[in-house]
Amino acid sequence: MEAGEEMERVVKKRQVLLFFVLLGIAQAGSTIRRYSVEEEAENGLFVANLLKDLGLEVKELAARGPRVISKGKKLNLEFKRQTGDLLLREKVDREELCGPAEPCVVPFQVLLENPLQILQAELQIRDINDHSPVFLDKEIILKISETTASGTTFLIESAQDLDVGNNSLQTYTISPNFYFHLKLQDRPDGSVLPLLVLDKVLDREERSEIRLILTALDGGSPPRSGTAQVLIEVLDINDNAPSFSKPRYEVQVPENSPVGSLLATVSARDLDIGDHGQIAYSFSQASEDIRKTFRMNTTSGEILLAKTLDFESTQAYTVYVQATDGGGLSGSTVVFVEVMDLNDNPPELTMSSLTNHIPENAPETVVAVFSVADPDSGDNGKMVCSIQEDLPFILKPSVENFYTVMTNTALDRETRSQYNITISVSDMGTPRLTTQHTITVQVSDINDNAPTFTQTSYTVFVQENNSPALHIGTISATDSDSGSNAQITYSLLLPQDPQLALASLVSINADNGQLFALRALDYEVLQAFEFHVGATDQGSPSLSSHTLVRVLVLDDNDNAPFALYPLQNASAPCTELLPRVAEPGYLVTKVVAVDRDSGQNAWLSFQLLKATEPGLFSVWAHNGEVRTTRLLSERDATKHRLLLLVKDNGEPPRSASVTLHVLVVDGFSQPYLPLPEVAPDPTQDDDVLTLYLVIALASVSSLFLLSVLLFVGVRVCRRDRATSMGGCSIPEGHFPGHLVDVSGAGTLSQSYQYEVCLTGDAGTPDFKFLKPVIPNFLLQSSERENDTNPSYRNSFEFS
Repeated sequence: MEAGEEMERVVKKRQVLLFFVLLGIAQAGSTIRRYSVEEEAENGLFVANLLKDLGLEVKELAARGPRVISKGKKLNLEFKRQTGDLLLREKVDREELCGPAEPCVVPFQVLLENPLQILQAELQIRDINDHSPVFLDKEIILKISETTASGTTFLIESAQDLDVGNNSLQTYTISPNFYFHLKLQDRPDGSVLPLLVLDKVLDREERSEIRLILTALDGGSPPRSGTAQVLIEVLDINDNAPSFSKPRYEVQVPENSPVGSLLATVSARDLDIGDHGQIAYSFSQASEDIRKTFRMNTTSGEILLAKTLDFESTQAYTVYVQATDGGGLSGSTVVFVEVMDLNDNPPELTMSSLTNHIPENAPETVVAVFSVADPDSGDNGKMVCSIQEDLPFILKPSVENFYTVMTNTALDRETRSQYNITISVSDMGTPRLTTQHTITVQVSDINDNAPTFTQTSYTVFVQENNSPALHIGTISATDSDSGSNAQITYSLLLPQDPQLALASLVSINADNGQLFALRALDYEVLQAFEFHVGATDQGSPSLSSHTLVRVLVLDDNDNAPFALYPLQNASAPCTELLPRVAEPGYLVTKVVAVDRDSGQNAWLSFQLLKATEPGLFSVWAHNGEVRTTRLLSERDATKHRLLLLVKDNGEPPRSASVTLHVLVVDGFSQPYLPLPEVAPDPTQDDDVLTLYLVIALASVSSLFLLSVLLFVGVRVCRRDRATSMGGCSIPEGHFPGHLVDVSGAGTLSQSYQYEVCLTGDAGTPDFKFLKPVIPNFLLQSSERENDTNPSYRNSFEFS
């Protein structure tokens, strides 16, 4: 129950996250927060407290997962989650970050992950006066003709100052002298050029060179300065200065141009001849970057590429070129070099947030948040993002150049447990450049699949008389979940039949589903039983299923045949009467036996093992009928003892012996002999059977009255003869009524049997008249009637 509530909270949390993602997207692009610090500040400098701008309390901040993201610039910021303070983690050099650009503004973002919110911000780096003006040439040489008129101005190499604003270079001064004064000229870009103005005509014969100290001052507080020495060489007269053919040269150069490529050729001419007409080309007012990037051929005026260009670093160069003749006169021109952008930078992808594990039932979950950038320009810098179309994820744009990867539908771990999402970012340049980033998402399992049995039902066969604790079968189930959600425990369910003591019959191993018989089973008591087995996983909440198990007890040949008729445990043997005039094939009796086993273990066969008169009797092997094989003669004994074997068809076979006593009698005419047995029709209706029975009883009663009269007379006449023959062994007591007909292979059919018993004592002419005998082999000898007089018995069986 607790796991279910936890899962519900996760789903709600994801939904709230999605809401704040959209809200954060709307808020993030609306306002850009601006902060400022001075350069060269120490580590840990406080920049700002962002709690108010983020609209958060201190206690909420840590849970939102704040992070500071900055790209492209060397800006290292630290965000304190405990207080919301934004700090610098290292010194900041404004000149390194922005160069001459003013103001120096570095963008950054504050990312809150849970829920997603992005704060766009800028940090302005304020300049301090940490650089002094520097002259690239420590000695500036000017060649001035002695005929140069007063008031002539000469351009002097200017100093460089990396600071900006008031901290940049502001003015120049020159050491006191009698020949020159300094004039400052403002340039369109705001810089100042130093011009040397001739105050007095020079005389080479009076002074051939003049040395001055030029000082450059910036506007810092306190100001910084730099100096250079100006050497003025007085030359002979030169009245024509070099003149360029173009006042401005414009050149476009691809950024991938090799080093040594010719960019442009400048040309100037001087009307003077001789040394005064010899022109030398050089860079004028060139920064260190220009001198490293370009190389000037002083003789031909060719401008060559000294290093590889990078459009992303510098898009254009302004190169001032000066032509000086041998007389010291010079002319200047400007060469504007435009760097052409090429698509030489693939897009950059920065992963801001990534979730590697997602529950399989969580819809619309944010998987990743990332940003893209391309330092190229124009179409080369325009980007398109995409992911594979055959995945259940979508790509959504957020604020500028930010994207989110989200699930499109609920995932199913059983269908697919891992996804590799490839994010492709392509620019629009020619040729297109593409950056790919692959993220792996694992789908976490939840318990959404119940165990499944390998079979809809199981049938287990057990041989009876098995040993206790016998392994009788295995029940198997599978669960498509994983981990504890797939761990299955097996158990026996309560049987539907309350009379079935299942707990005493079988047990099951809870871990592997193995079934064991707890005790020996007896087929004759229990042939089959069924029950249900449950399989429950270990998930929370747990899921379960059940299956039906049928146990079939297989019969073993553990029961010997049992003779129902004649019973072998009677106190007095049963004697069958055989008329001496019986024809061959006369049915003497029928041995009835059963076997508690089943199948072929209960298929019975009969065999005559021993007889007093061999060859006189035979037994039918399949139905146990004992018949005569020939006519009786005067020499045949009057009393016969037959030993029969009843054997089943089991493996190994079991058997039982049956002893029969047969008494040969005279004067019992053929009409009074028992009729052949007719197998009953089990399909007859009870009413028809009752009718037949009434008719049979009436007929037998009539015959019985006649037989009694005849028999009494014959008995009185031949009493002495019977005595001299040793008498007949007539069983005393009540005749056991266990005569049951066996039709076919040991199958019992219902029958009705009546007995007639006459006493041998003429003084007691009592008889038992048509007493029905119920076929129940469980009657004991205690139920027999105690009759001390010997009696003869004949059995009439009606079916």
